[in-house]
Amino acid sequence: MQTELSKQLGVEHAVFGFTPFPAVAAAISRAGGFGVLGAVRYTAPDDLKRDLDWLEAHVDGMPYGLDVVMPAKKVEGVTEADVEAMIPEPHRQFVRDTLAKYGVPELAEGEASGWRITGWMEQVARGQLDVAFDYPIRLLANALGSPPADVVARAHEQGVLVAALAGSARHARKHQEGGIDIVVAQGYEAGGHTGEIASMVLTPEVVEAVDPLPVLAAGGIGSGQQVAAALALGAQGVWLGSVWLTTAEADLHSTALTRKLLGAGSGDTVRSRALTGKPARQLRTEWTDAWDAADGPGTLPMPLQGLLVAEAVSRIQKYEIDPLLGTPVGQIVGRMNDVRSVQAVFDDLTRGFERAVDRVNRIAGRSGT
Repeated sequence: MQTELSKQLGVEHAVFGFTPFPAVAAAISRAGGFGVLGAVRYTAPDDLKRDLDWLEAHVDGMPYGLDVVMPAKKVEGVTEADVEAMIPEPHRQFVRDTLAKYGVPELAEGEASGWRITGWMEQVARGQLDVAFDYPIRLLANALGSPPADVVARAHEQGVLVAALAGSARHARKHQEGGIDIVVAQGYEAGGHTGEIASMVLTPEVVEAVDPLPVLAAGGIGSGQQVAAALALGAQGVWLGSVWLTTAEADLHSTALTRKLLGAGSGDTVRSRALTGKPARQLRTEWTDAWDAADGPGTLPMPLQGLLVAEAVSRIQKYEIDPLLGTPVGQIVGRMNDVRSVQAVFDDLTRGFERAVDRVNRIAGRSGT
């Protein structure tokens, strides 16, 4: 599964694996793909440094990258406390009432929320980059589109390629104008923040829009046949995220959540603003239903919604409150039916890819067997 882009980066397979878990990112790179560590959960630079030290020691010399979340436009002088003060009291009360309805226990006294949206704030992302650029990362990806121009320039000065996610051809063209090296065309089926155009339509549109920039196809991809289809549509690789959540190397800290992922079908996700304020595909739960209900207060814009629900999400996850327990995940969850190693996932991807290519060759009359 090689393309010009995978050859440029020195990887065997044009499979880019996004994950919040260092062990998964390292295993992806060792398996011949390109591991990309998600940095959004690292609010302390020392924590990111610790995990990048570990990653560097466990990729066996193979390349890897980092994914950050930062807006293209900078807002000066805004602190987390300033943003917190913008959250209306009725929304805070709605959170308290919903948690009380399901009997969600409080965190222990003095225990901090395990998940904070501060990783979405620009000053935090810049601190992450100050750490990351001390390591031999080969790719910097930004989940909110094009990063600020000075960040792009800094990456290029260090020989680091820059990728940005796009949900439409219009967004992709803006990335190209901003000096981005790789566009990730993320379809409607994808987990996390995603647009409204399906991958089968989006990928060729973006490929045509930004030619000759390389494009990675994302959204609903979890088999070798789908990788072959993405390359046939003009992509130079695929960007996979959800499929790694149920790998043996992943550390969800929740057997209940793993069980829910393994038991979910492709129709058990929903695009909801409940987590961050922007539409993000995730498991549908009674928590997402409550926020999307007509009689609810409605969600707040990013980053207010994320700050509002951060402690609630931590409590739900810690105590594994099943009706409310969820996570960002794409429609490919319907194929995530057992726990496998990262290497086993790659073995399945390569076998499926070979079968798909052989099938097309037979149809085209090119097979010699």
